[in-house]
Amino acid sequence: MKTVRLTTAQALVRFLASQYSERDGQEQRLIPGVWGIFGHGNVAGIGQALLQAAVTQEADLPYYLARNEQGMVHASVAFAKMRDRLAAFACTASTGPGSTNMITGAALATTNRIPVLLLPSDMFATRAADPVLQQLEDTRGGDVTVNDAFRAVSKYFDRISRPEQLIPAALAAMRVLTDPVETGAVTLALPQDVQAEAYDWPLSFFRRRVWHVGRPVPEPAAVERAARLLRGARKPLIVAGGGAVYSGAETQLRAFAEATGIPVADTHAGKGAVPWDHPCAVGGIGSTGSHAANELAKDADVVLGIGTRYSDFTTASHTVFSNPDVTFVNLNVARLDAVKHSAEPLVTDARLGIETLAGALVDWEVSAEYRARTRQLIARTREIEEECFAPERNTGRLPAQTQILGSLNDVLGDRDVVINAAGSMPGDLQQLWRARDPKAYHVEYAYSCMGYEVAAGLGTKMADPSREVVVLVGDGSYLMMAQEIVTMVSEGLKVIIVLVQNHGFASIGSLSEALGSQRFGTKYRFRDDSSGLLDGDVLPVDLAANASSLGADVLHATTVDTFRTAMEKAKAASRTTVVHVETDLYGPNPPGHGWWDVPVSETSALDTTRTAYETYAAHKQAQRHYL
Repeated sequence: MKTVRLTTAQALVRFLASQYSERDGQEQRLIPGVWGIFGHGNVAGIGQALLQAAVTQEADLPYYLARNEQGMVHASVAFAKMRDRLAAFACTASTGPGSTNMITGAALATTNRIPVLLLPSDMFATRAADPVLQQLEDTRGGDVTVNDAFRAVSKYFDRISRPEQLIPAALAAMRVLTDPVETGAVTLALPQDVQAEAYDWPLSFFRRRVWHVGRPVPEPAAVERAARLLRGARKPLIVAGGGAVYSGAETQLRAFAEATGIPVADTHAGKGAVPWDHPCAVGGIGSTGSHAANELAKDADVVLGIGTRYSDFTTASHTVFSNPDVTFVNLNVARLDAVKHSAEPLVTDARLGIETLAGALVDWEVSAEYRARTRQLIARTREIEEECFAPERNTGRLPAQTQILGSLNDVLGDRDVVINAAGSMPGDLQQLWRARDPKAYHVEYAYSCMGYEVAAGLGTKMADPSREVVVLVGDGSYLMMAQEIVTMVSEGLKVIIVLVQNHGFASIGSLSEALGSQRFGTKYRFRDDSSGLLDGDVLPVDLAANASSLGADVLHATTVDTFRTAMEKAKAASRTTVVHVETDLYGPNPPGHGWWDVPVSETSALDTTRTAYETYAAHKQAQRHYL
């Protein structure tokens, strides 16, 4: 057996550079590069290996310098999401805080079921220098390190305590990254001494490997059962989730909806699978869903879930499907999701599953009356949207956030990508964003992580430089993580960042008020000397100046008209540009058509809380398990 002597880190770099994914005959690099921030735990290991690869050209694995470890994981997730989970970056960090900074990103990746390879540095395997800098000393056992915290948020975890352990671990890591059912964060903890330790590696370990991502075929009997339920439906509804997008099933889904007349509602991850102006598209569903989608969901007798995991926002905390006889048919590649809500499961790839169902229902469609009902509800939904965009709806000094979204709908093209994750904007976007392309709506709402947006803009632009990428971020998320603006500038990438400043947490403030907590602790204010609360004057924070200091060009807007002008300038620019606009903290927001279960204090000395609990208790009466 031919071998080559390399360090563990050098071997890992060479291995990663030789991995490819394939689906439908299209191959691409599985690991196109490595994000990293170096410290003493990885600078002489992974860092040296990446340098050597670049200098000697023995392995093609580009290195990208991030500014925050959590941010680089978010950028990696956004990249993989845009590439339909067929490519995933690796992320290297130093020991201790550098590595644990990646844990939130790992949780986000696994919750969203998006692949990312994490390479946190670890303590000495030999324990020769214990306790080393940044080492946790655990009295329960000598083999415990802070990296064990990754276990709970990783789909695969391994600690490489000997060089030769890398061989099975690396192969297992690739298996999980390319499995659409099991994918998520994959963590290989690398002790800093093992990274630099040499071993005689079999050359076959570094051969070109292609990981084939298949399309599981539906079981004929399961198709027959699902088709039988749909044929018996009078008021069916499709809920399209992220699986419909990742499988590239947009064309099949549109054709199926047109042929059968079944209206299509979407989750955040599924928006754009059917264009917003398609006659069967009824918009977002659930807690912040549209009028049309939620009205149809109330009466639906059969719900066909396609690639959705049915989060509480999708089901409005188990209240939106209120027909007591509702039945679910779940078409999903993961059995975990296919059997939810006591459904008839159809475990298959979304594209193949839709094609097979279409064949089984070739002579069936909904009634003319139901098609007419769908059209009526869509028409009313369009009226509601236009009311939200109308300037006369807002009586405040500052423009409403909904007006800014309306302007963006007009200014951006069909292929332009809008990115968001947290705050009040996801709710507004689910009702108001008009996506015509399955990649144009990039809202991370599984983990809904504040700070995701700017970093995600970076990863999205890297995944598809041909698209205009627009990051929508509130001041709350911006303050948590905006460092990757520096990376955009250093890499010469052009991203538009719309920085919406309302001097507080608009979403949680509104929720707090609705739950009787009076917006406590949700505004960016000085502490008032008389009340002792944070309800004094507005803080003198200049986020536009901050963005400028990070290297971005900055444009200011104070009205809807000046915002439109600024956006046109930003689109024409060649550098990362921040458009700063202040909006009204108090809305108005789109009208609510759903409910979200956030428990209210059952007993309280505050009148506002007691009133809120009465409302909460009334909503709980409609909540149910789907049995």
